[in-house]
Amino acid sequence: MPTSLTLKNIPYAVYQRLKAAAELHRRSLNSEAIVCLESVLMAGRVAPSDRLARARELRAGLPPVQFSAKDIDAAKQAGRK
Repeated sequence: MPTSLTLKNIPYAVYQRLKAAAELHRRSLNSEAIVCLESVLMAGRVAPSDRLARARELRAGLPPVQFSAKDIDAAKQAGRK
C-alpha cells in the first residue's frame, strides 16, 4: 500500500544530485527518490560465487576467438580515429 513521506533538511548537494538524476532519467524528483530508495533498500544481493558462475556460463556460450597483440593494437587504433 503506497504511503507518503516528507523529507526535511536534505543537504543541498544531495538535492542537486537527485535533481540532476531525475532530469537525466526524465523522472520527477519524487519518482527518482523512490527509485533510489528501492535500489538501495530492495536490492537483491548476489553472492560473488553466483556472479562468477553466471559470468563463466555466459563466456562458455560465446564462440572461441583468439586475438593477437597485433589485432588488439589495430582495434585500439581504429577506435581512436
